[in-house]
Amino acid sequence: MVNLDGLSAHRKYDRSDMLGHIKRFPDQLMDGWKNGVSLALPEDYKGVDKVVIAGMGGSAIVGEVAGNLLAAESAIPVFVHRDFNLPPFVDGKTLSIVVSYSGNTEETLSAFRGLAKTPARKVVLTSGGELARSAREQGIPVSIIDYTAPPRATFAWIFGALAGILSTVGAWRLEPTQLESTTAALRRMVEELDTDVPLESNRAKLLATEVHGKIPVVYGGGVLSGAARRWKTQFNENSKNWAFSEFFPELVHNAIAGYSLPPQNKARLYAILLRSAFLNPCIKVQYDAVTDLLTREEIENRVIDAEGDSLLTQVMRAILLGDFTSYYLAILNKVDPTPLPAVDFVKSRMAEGKSGRS
Repeated sequence: MVNLDGLSAHRKYDRSDMLGHIKRFPDQLMDGWKNGVSLALPEDYKGVDKVVIAGMGGSAIVGEVAGNLLAAESAIPVFVHRDFNLPPFVDGKTLSIVVSYSGNTEETLSAFRGLAKTPARKVVLTSGGELARSAREQGIPVSIIDYTAPPRATFAWIFGALAGILSTVGAWRLEPTQLESTTAALRRMVEELDTDVPLESNRAKLLATEVHGKIPVVYGGGVLSGAARRWKTQFNENSKNWAFSEFFPELVHNAIAGYSLPPQNKARLYAILLRSAFLNPCIKVQYDAVTDLLTREEIENRVIDAEGDSLLTQVMRAILLGDFTSYYLAILNKVDPTPLPAVDFVKSRMAEGKSGRS
């Protein structure tokens, strides 16, 4: 097995410095927040009664995590839209935030074009591309993502900007001191999980070692649902590893019924249960019951309790732990965590199909 404590493996496989982006997670969060709260928005944006966040991949997961947090703290619902067409309920009381790091995501551009036909309050979050150009032509406020990295490695920056925008319009009562406290906790976590911390003292390295060679299934409930999906996609993209996610309380009505079969797969599965002290007490009971079922079926599992004195801190720390774990699993898998050849393959097919129709 690759020695995670040796620098040579990291230099060999992490050729585009994904680790560096992960370590800058705390600074990204604060930089994005400052960008979001400084964005000039019309006064009538404060009168919205719902939020629609349009995006794909990591951009959509940012919206999902924000929506989880707002569901616990705000009366304004957040809908995450992952599709070409807009939902029909978008109206003049809707804040529609369109998120695409590249500004050229096909599905997101399509949804954005549909927004032009609605009276919704509109904001764009992007680094440029067609999305930025079109938004500026229409006089729509644009928050430019001022951080260069693979889209999934800009999660914290985009989340911070999104939080700032939602705070400005009054959808989220988030104080700067909360961001500062969370950022401080994240910086301490980076020190705890960095490559120079030996395996026996490094939770991310230990977990990656346990997951290596297996298919992780990440469970999350309530405020940690988006975090569970983030873990799953980071295992897919960074580690180039099969992974799945499931969500409490829904999973106790279906997923648990399939633990027994096929029996030969049990040794290849590893369940990760993200848990928070802020969860509904009924869901906590479900966590305990599910871990008992997994153990009874001899499926390896680990409960990870989110740490921190606030919901925001717990969710961000849970996500950062997942990012580090997926990075270390990439090194164990002997792959570069940055490139996504399979995703590029599908995009090239889409481009070919588009040119063929023109």
